[in-house]
Amino acid sequence: MTHENFMRAGLTEAQKGDLPYSAILVKDNQIIVRGFNTAQTDNDVSAHAEINVLRSFTKQKKNYSLDVFKEYTLYTTCEPCPMCAAACVWAGVSEIVFGASIEQLIAIGSEQIDLSCEALVAKEFQDIKITKGILAQECLELFKK
Repeated sequence: MTHENFMRAGLTEAQKGDLPYSAILVKDNQIIVRGFNTAQTDNDVSAHAEINVLRSFTKQKKNYSLDVFKEYTLYTTCEPCPMCAAACVWAGVSEIVFGASIEQLIAIGSEQIDLSCEALVAKEFQDIKITKGILAQECLELFKK
C-alpha cells in the first residue's frame, strides 16, 4: 500500500463526517482505526477526526501511554490543526501524513488557526515525521462541495 492508497481511504471516510476531515491510523500497511469529524453531531468542539481516531485506539488498547502509538502512521485529509497536532505529539505517533495544508484551506476561505503541524511538532519532544501534500487537490475538493 502507498500513501495515496491510504489517503484515498481517508477521502472516502471524510464524506461521512460533519466536515470533510478524516483520519486513518495505520501500522504495518494495515488500517487499524478509521475516523471522521463529529464535532457538530457530538456537540463537542474537540471531536475532530484525529482526536476521534486517537480516542478510539486508546480505548481499544485500554492504554494511553506514549509507547502505544510508536510505529503508527496517522493519515489525515487535511493538515492537523494545532489541537490535533499536539494530541499526536502526546500520543507519540511516528508519522503524520496529510493531504491539504492549513495554508491551502485558508486560501479557499476555511477558518483555520494559522500554525502548521510541522511548526508545532518541531517544538515538541517527539520525533514525528511529517509527509505533506498527498492527494492535496482531491482533499481540497471536499471543501468545495
